[in-house]
Amino acid sequence: MSILQHALWPPSSDSRAVDVVGLGEISVDHLCVVDQWPTPGQKMALLRSEQRAGGQVASALLGCVRLGLRAAYLGAVGTDSAAEIALGPLVRAGLDLEGVRRTAGARTRSATILVRAIDGERTVLEDRDARLNLPRGSLEAREIERGHLLHLDASDPDAALWAAQTARRAALPVSLDADAVWPGAEKLLAEIDFPVVSRRFAEEWGGTGSLRDGLSRLARAGARLAVVTCGDGGAWAQSGREVFHVPAYSIEAADTTGAGDAFHAGFIWAVLQGQTGEGVLRHAHAVAALSCAALGAQDGLPRRDELERFLAQPPGLREGPGPVSS
Repeated sequence: MSILQHALWPPSSDSRAVDVVGLGEISVDHLCVVDQWPTPGQKMALLRSEQRAGGQVASALLGCVRLGLRAAYLGAVGTDSAAEIALGPLVRAGLDLEGVRRTAGARTRSATILVRAIDGERTVLEDRDARLNLPRGSLEAREIERGHLLHLDASDPDAALWAAQTARRAALPVSLDADAVWPGAEKLLAEIDFPVVSRRFAEEWGGTGSLRDGLSRLARAGARLAVVTCGDGGAWAQSGREVFHVPAYSIEAADTTGAGDAFHAGFIWAVLQGQTGEGVLRHAHAVAALSCAALGAQDGLPRRDELERFLAQPPGLREGPGPVSS
């Protein structure tokens, strides 16, 4: 039975509190738009400087809500003023934030992001207070089990592993956003239905520098659909032995900050709608493309009607990147 013609996850009919629960990063992003990347010793002018809410899981959940899903966020912030900035868009969008831990004396995670004006590419410098780490014992099973799907990053690997195992016991699908390999990653990946990782992750994970080898190892770990994102080179996916590529949409990006988070939002939405493998990636690419029209990780996240209008237009897809080495 081909993954390309059949739903990745059957739509659920039971009445849970939310559609998706997310555990992971939330942030305040300091965005600095520049003409070009600075060189050592160089002085240069800022074209624009803005402060925005961000964080990969928080932004993905906000994207899910914009598309019409119900979402609950689990994570930690400090008791500083930055916490209210980071949480503000989630509060206004109506996310369930009962699972937010406020850590006394800690600084809410922040990032300084350089955005290159000519193409929207960005470089991220992050600052995460170790006091924000979530011990696995700080979470409760009921917080995980109240959704139809669990979405994770690996910012707190022990807590993420516990949450994924809890979701698996409750027969809930689990998706993962992973950009870099960490010690013990194989334990968490064994519990993931939908790992969506960067090209850098895949090339290291395969042990040979080959994207295809990394993708294959992800699939062998038990994923229903393993995905490697390659920016404007689209995404490669594997289910069982079946491998396919879906190209990205051609866009003029103002800022690619949060494009991966938006991809996850579109991916989760499509999975929960019962989309097929290729359909899931097309929707994910479309949400990511639309998100790049605005500065920051969250302002460009589309609503469902905007997504539908975008997909109804002539495709305008980029050409694929060609064969991937094995």
